[in-house]
Order: sequence, then structure tokens, then C-alpha cells
Amino acid sequence: MKGKNVSVTDELFEHAERKLSKLARHLPPWDEATRVELELSVERNPSIERRQVAEVTLWTRGPVLRVRESASDFRQAIDLASHKLERQMVRFRERRRSQRRAPAGEQVEVTAGAPDADSDEPDGPRIVKTKRFEMKPMPPEDAVLQLEMLQHSFYVFANADTGTVSVVYRRGDGNYGLIEPER
Repeated sequence: MKGKNVSVTDELFEHAERKLSKLARHLPPWDEATRVELELSVERNPSIERRQVAEVTLWTRGPVLRVRESASDFRQAIDLASHKLERQMVRFRERRRSQRRAPAGEQVEVTAGAPDADSDEPDGPRIVKTKRFEMKPMPPEDAVLQLEMLQHSFYVFANADTGTVSVVYRRGDGNYGLIEPER
């Protein structure tokens, strides 16, 4: 647990520990490699009513789950984040169970065109942040689950079926697309 420009009191720490420890009942007994990180911060904009923010990240052997909730005080933000994370864990567990029972569905191939080469302008966009992460091989269906759990619009993963780096993304029609490199 850490505070971003906020001092974390013992009382807040105990409250967070009590709330987040309840999430363990949704983890399988073999999943010992779990890490939970809680970051508390305050929005700087005084016009925002719910300024206290609790951001929780949960690493498991399966998905990485992340939630961000804001409220008028930290205890309430922690409660909301804990509840939301619990719902995500239950939803993930139910989807995994239903996927094991259901036969594999059709896979749709999506290929991307080449990007424009005219972007050498010095005043244009530039890379301001670099992220590094471990890519465990997984099937595209698991990548879609990760995408949903993280609530992102795309997810980069090592495709266990093809051995390449692939991308799944959410389409405007509610379905998902898969981008794979040509060999």
C-alpha cells in the first residue's frame, strides 16, 4: 500500500487490509503467486467532488486485475474498489468455467495495413512513456479475458497458438478483433 502525495495512516492500512483480504476466497487454492498493490491519491482539481482515489492492482497466475475508484473519503474509495475487484474476479472465474465446457468458437482473422511513413516531423507526436511487461504465452481467448479484466481497448500478448506477438482489440460492434503478423 502506498500513498501518492498522501500519508497512509495505520487505520487506513488496517481498513484496506481487512477489505482486500476478503478477496482471497475468490482465488483458487493453488494460486499462491498473488500480489496486491493499493495506491491512494487525491485529485488536484478542487471542482471534483469525489477527490480521494483508490487504485488496486491484483496480480495472479492468471489475469492481472486493476480497478480505480474515487469517493469523498479514502475508506469509501477502498470499499468501492474492493467491491468492484470482487465482481471482476467472480466474472473471470465464471467465464473460465463456461469456456472449459463450451467448444472452441470460430476465430476471425484480422490483418492491419502498413502505417504511414510520412511521420518524420519533429513537431509531431513523440514517445513520452515506455512500458515493459512479461508476456506469457496464451491463447487468444485468454487474451480477450485479460483485455476485459483490465478494461483496456487492446491487449498485446504472446500467442500460444502461433508463437507470435499478437493483439486483440475491442471492435465498435461489441465483438473482438485479432491482429497477427504475416509470416
